[in-house]
Amino acid sequence: MPEAYIYDAVRTPRGRGKQDGSLHEVSTLGLAATALKAVKERNHLDTKLIDDVVMGCVDPVGEAGGDIARIAALTAGYGNHVPGIQINRFCASGLDAVNFASAQIMAGQHGMTIGGGVESMSRVGIGASGGAWPVDPAIAIPAYFMPQGISADLIATKYGFSRDDVDAYAVESQKRAARSWSEGRFAKSVVPVKDVNGLTILAKDEHMRPSTDMQSLASLKASFAMMAEQGGFAAVAIQAHPEIEALNHVHHAGNSSGIVDGAAAVLLGNAEAGGSAGLKPRAKIRAFANIGSEPAMMLTGPVDVTKKVLARAGMTIGDIDLFEVNEAFASVVLRFLQAFNVSADKVNVNGGAIAMGHPLGATGAMILGMALDELERSGKSTALITLCIGAGMGTATIIERV
Repeated sequence: MPEAYIYDAVRTPRGRGKQDGSLHEVSTLGLAATALKAVKERNHLDTKLIDDVVMGCVDPVGEAGGDIARIAALTAGYGNHVPGIQINRFCASGLDAVNFASAQIMAGQHGMTIGGGVESMSRVGIGASGGAWPVDPAIAIPAYFMPQGISADLIATKYGFSRDDVDAYAVESQKRAARSWSEGRFAKSVVPVKDVNGLTILAKDEHMRPSTDMQSLASLKASFAMMAEQGGFAAVAIQAHPEIEALNHVHHAGNSSGIVDGAAAVLLGNAEAGGSAGLKPRAKIRAFANIGSEPAMMLTGPVDVTKKVLARAGMTIGDIDLFEVNEAFASVVLRFLQAFNVSADKVNVNGGAIAMGHPLGATGAMILGMALDELERSGKSTALITLCIGAGMGTATIIERV
């Protein structure tokens, strides 16, 4: 089976996902094309070598609809021959796009592909594409549907994470992200977003709040308590998990992932295609996996899928040097740390979505690129990237530096 190598990984900075965010003036197409154009230009890439572009997008409607991958490739100057496909596995879409693109190579059907993702959360709102799961009783009731924040509080309650625990984790994420930017750790991969005149609109993640401390977070009210009680979701949680007597509401905006805009792209290929392009591989895809997990608890998929992907790769948790566990909510990462008893010094070492934000369809590709950069910076070998997913799923990928 051919190896799938990673030749490059880029991302835009993450802009606040609101109308006053710096990237609100940039369309979804513009964000996606920025990432693809950067891959082409910085690698002096002959796009005749590109067999497919796979991009994740969680709400592919309106300006983000119509197969954004294909249209972004055309906009980025890839030529008419380059196809594209948009995929959606909720929050793992960007990582699955990389996995799908890798699988095309490993199957021997393609030589060079691009995987990535995009989301403009300021322009196309969360849930804009709709869906039966939250609203159709035929599935909502048997699946114990709850909003994700309530599921995060359920995890915290079940596994014993206090308000101080989740807030302390959030403070550390902010510190790590601020340190990483100040030390230039993202310089290799972050490409600025520019306007039609070539002027830079945004060059740095703007959601961060480096001054965050325990005192400032303590002033925030739990975000999901009223929704849980008045919406009946607290009763749903207890029905799904009768061992829980009452939910402990600990999550709020300061210890949950930020709503942001952004895009990412990862250049992949086999050895022959990379050689034809004059490129040296930076890492290879060692293994990837997907799994379904309990829909009510919803966000524990990273634990389940990590076990699966490690078994598939013939590895143990001790074989992994670095972990990127998407910070959808603080309790998600705390549960991962608890389940595997891994050192916090190995997990999200440069901060995560609590500090920098979670552009849904792009995040998976972004954090894979972060893991790759950190492997090179630290001289380490292996990294595992994983995300929790709506409706109860998990996706994970193991990469190995070469």
